[in-house]
Amino acid sequence: MSQLEWESLCDGCARCCMIKLQDDETDEVHYTSLVCNLLDQDSCQCTAYSQRHARVKNCVVLTVDRISDFHWLPKSCAYRTLAEGRPLEWWHPLVSGSADTVHQAEISVQGKVRAESEVAEADEQDMIIRWVEM
Repeated sequence: MSQLEWESLCDGCARCCMIKLQDDETDEVHYTSLVCNLLDQDSCQCTAYSQRHARVKNCVVLTVDRISDFHWLPKSCAYRTLAEGRPLEWWHPLVSGSADTVHQAEISVQGKVRAESEVAEADEQDMIIRWVEM
């Protein structure tokens, strides 16, 4: 798979841009309703995509050879979906032909999150959420 093909799998939900907290004792990953400061919350696109790894120290590089390492991705994520042998959902832009269907299906973070800089680090645990998985 080429880099361009790999990148086209992203459905634009921006759930991977959510701040996640990992339990030190259980290693369980908890999503918060906070997102990276670089995320444009209306479009669910990174405002500095090509520089994101240099600007955000814990921005994860998702690559096809490491997909099995990313068990923390939401079940709806196309990368995880394909790694688990499931078909893409109707709302995925490659299926629907529209980047808007991920928002219409309410899969994206659009309208559901706050920028990380808006909340004190000590309060991040209060922002833990549970997503209803598809």
